Amino acid sequence: MVEYRVGVERLACNEKFVCDRMLKRLAKWLRLSGYDTLCDESFPPASSKEDTYLVLNFPDRILLTRDRELYNRRIEANMPAILIKSNSVEGQMKELAKFGVKFYPVMKRCTLCNTPLRRAKEEEIKEVAERENLGEHILKKELWYCEKCRKLYWTGGHWKNMLRFLRKIGLIDEE
Repeated sequence: MVEYRVGVERLACNEKFVCDRMLKRLAKWLRLSGYDTLCDESFPPASSKEDTYLVLNFPDRILLTRDRELYNRRIEANMPAILIKSNSVEGQMKELAKFGVKFYPVMKRCTLCNTPLRRAKEEEIKEVAERENLGEHILKKELWYCEKCRKLYWTGGHWKNMLRFLRKIGLIDEE
């Protein structure tokens, strides 16, 4: 059973999250699904103070953690938190689905840094295509761009694999 307190019963589609370092893969799936989700790239350099940082900061975000002590400290500070029990990303996603989190890939956030994506401009496409040796085929695709990472996103074979994975674990219906 998933533990939660401080008003976290059913989540809205516009919820904001912050994940501890143990939930990096879950953070990526939340970003892929359009949720504003911070993870370790938003934290100060690794130190023994990370837990205190997560307890005292981000009051507008729901903390997702596998660390019971961190969860309890966050609750004692009267801030929202969900204790995730599963070790697998599949199980973690299913736990959040019970709160109403919808997992389905959309082009809204960079999976690396959480920056909102936007349609790529022609000069950005050319610059990234050249830098990454993407080839001419990329010019025919609908592309999104992260200004911070200078990375392009598109719906390719990986997109189909994500949908297949979500169907396999029962988070979206078969087509």
